[in-house]
Amino acid sequence: MAFAIRPSTFENGFKQPASGEPWVWNNAEDEVDDPNSYVTPPSKEIVTSDVHNDLGINVIRTWPTLYDGTNNPHGIPSWWKPAEKVDVLISGAGPSGLAVAASLARQGVSFRIIDKSDGPLVAGRADGVQPRFLETIAMWGLAPEIHEEGPLIEKTAIYKDGEKLLFGRSHQSDSRYRGLHIITQGQVERIYVRDLARHKTIVERSSVLEDYTVENGSDEPYPVHATVKNQRTGETHAVQAKYIVGSDGAASSIRKSLSIPFDGVSTDIYWGIMDCLFVSDYPHAWSFGCVISSEHGGCVIIPREDGYIRLYTQLDISMTGPLAASRQQKDPSFAEAGGKIDVHSITPEEVLEQANRIFAPYTLKFGAPLSWFAIWKISERVARSYSSSDNRVHLVGDAAHVHSVMGAFGLNASILDAANIAWKLGLAAKGVAKHDALLPTYNGERRQHAVRVIEVSGTYLRFVCGSDLHVPNLRDVDLLNKGGPSTNGVNGNKKTINGTKSKEEQKAADLEFLGNFFKANGQFLLGVDCPYDTSAIVQEVTSSHGQTPALRVKAGVRAPNPRVCFATGETGYLYDKFAGPARFHLALFASTLGGAEIQRRLGAFVAALKQPTSFFTKFGGAELFNIVLVTKLMPFQLQELPPSMSALLDQLREAGAQIVFDDRAPDEDAHTTWGANHSKGGVAVVRPDLWVSTTAFLDETDAITKYFDGFLHAQV
Repeated sequence: MAFAIRPSTFENGFKQPASGEPWVWNNAEDEVDDPNSYVTPPSKEIVTSDVHNDLGINVIRTWPTLYDGTNNPHGIPSWWKPAEKVDVLISGAGPSGLAVAASLARQGVSFRIIDKSDGPLVAGRADGVQPRFLETIAMWGLAPEIHEEGPLIEKTAIYKDGEKLLFGRSHQSDSRYRGLHIITQGQVERIYVRDLARHKTIVERSSVLEDYTVENGSDEPYPVHATVKNQRTGETHAVQAKYIVGSDGAASSIRKSLSIPFDGVSTDIYWGIMDCLFVSDYPHAWSFGCVISSEHGGCVIIPREDGYIRLYTQLDISMTGPLAASRQQKDPSFAEAGGKIDVHSITPEEVLEQANRIFAPYTLKFGAPLSWFAIWKISERVARSYSSSDNRVHLVGDAAHVHSVMGAFGLNASILDAANIAWKLGLAAKGVAKHDALLPTYNGERRQHAVRVIEVSGTYLRFVCGSDLHVPNLRDVDLLNKGGPSTNGVNGNKKTINGTKSKEEQKAADLEFLGNFFKANGQFLLGVDCPYDTSAIVQEVTSSHGQTPALRVKAGVRAPNPRVCFATGETGYLYDKFAGPARFHLALFASTLGGAEIQRRLGAFVAALKQPTSFFTKFGGAELFNIVLVTKLMPFQLQELPPSMSALLDQLREAGAQIVFDDRAPDEDAHTTWGANHSKGGVAVVRPDLWVSTTAFLDETDAITKYFDGFLHAQV
């Protein structure tokens, strides 16, 4: 949200400008004097930027009683009853911490969430969500609020030295959400806060984790003993928990308390960031992309809602040099983690002047007050470990990784951190999972993704900025532990020299780079290309049925999400049947149910569901396992099945199974998407965070049971 919502009316059936404050309800005008009648809560206007241009000051309207948690001016809600002992204590209520809370709330796992800020982020920071982000929060019912907020990025333009390098359709994915959607971080936070309120939870504002200890080796069910301090009042109180999630930002005190190195490099690349309406003759000013100058650096354009754009402008080293002497620059935490610089020595007008140098021969000028302005230093770092050695404390979001803006990975990598750790903590906290088997997989999976983020984002950054700085190599933890390279580097801002290349040769080289870069990383930039390595929870089931696999989709990759039919009058996506509390999803592919071999194998699967030693009965039944049968029939054909098959499907339904109908053409149906074996059928085990755990033939229930035996406790 760039500015305060303007008054409007829908009296004519569509939105039109209005005057006054139509959201304020006046009981006096209706001659109602009832203390129980609705009263409009108080609002407050907040200035969105610390620095302004000469067109005025921008404000947004906020509602403290809705968003400010324990700082509610009307007092703490009567329905909020914080416990002294909880399963999880979350320190930090940015997007990653709030996402962990949203998942835990749906699992029935107790938690408290604290944050040092007085309320949600007002403006700035992250500004786009990838399709995988939206697929993840769709499981919690929150995707529509987010993807409908701002524009979808559909066109990309890249200009260099005043000439077009590239203009065309932005990379799209097979996801229902297609591409990058624009929304401000503050809006994302407010959506989460409203969601938590529905679950009778609020953020404990102006509060920090002062200290904590972990009492390992005892029978204490809540081994984490924490002290939380309210920075407004100075009061402290004790909280006990089973686990801590550190979502406390790039300068994370929790990461430091664990003595976990923050490996990588701190660059001397600075961005001047401005959210504003701009007046420009640049032909693609409202398209996503970059404008590059061989002499002056690069700009990145991100179109926002209501005609605003976010403009990232690379600052000339002569401008940023004095920042090195500033007080904050000398702070070791800032030098390591980077981020926003609280310095007023560079003005918006100077950043605009630099942008005009880069855009030349095109021009830019301000068209409205600034919605946000910041000077930002780029660091590229990944925590050497995302978890404490005892797996009681876990890092998410910026506490675990920081990188450049290129690729919009900050907010998007954070949601994948949150979704990954939350279901694992939920199962461990409830005693369903083996703590020492399941929780270590978080570090292994999420750290490798962050390392690739550094590499991809860093490579793109250096192209736009014309820099020859090396991209840090952070893959080999053993080498880092031995003091290898890229453990604590500081980079300069050197420019790449084009050398003896002619203008035409340089353009050809640039186009070759872009072609290769997007071919290799296009789907990674949308969040859907994110495989996880083999582990306790990612396993290929060894089949004894020859070379033709049950399913061709690999274990450890994003679960494909094809369109399917639910009933005669309803269609949707396979993921729609995966929504809700965190469960493992078993997608059974059984073709037309007509082949004798598929019938035999499906019968074996159904029979195993009732056996006390099989995974379904042993580990929790329908509370933990969501079975979805995918068949090539149409809905009415279920009524035409032989009695024996109808009885088999009835037994599946008794186990809570859902049936969906794969009635699309063979070149786009679910069976082809998953590479399903039409002769023998197959089953895919999909994790709560929508990654493929393992695949098997329908009758290989012993192998599936063995898989779950590796990290789950028997519940019977």
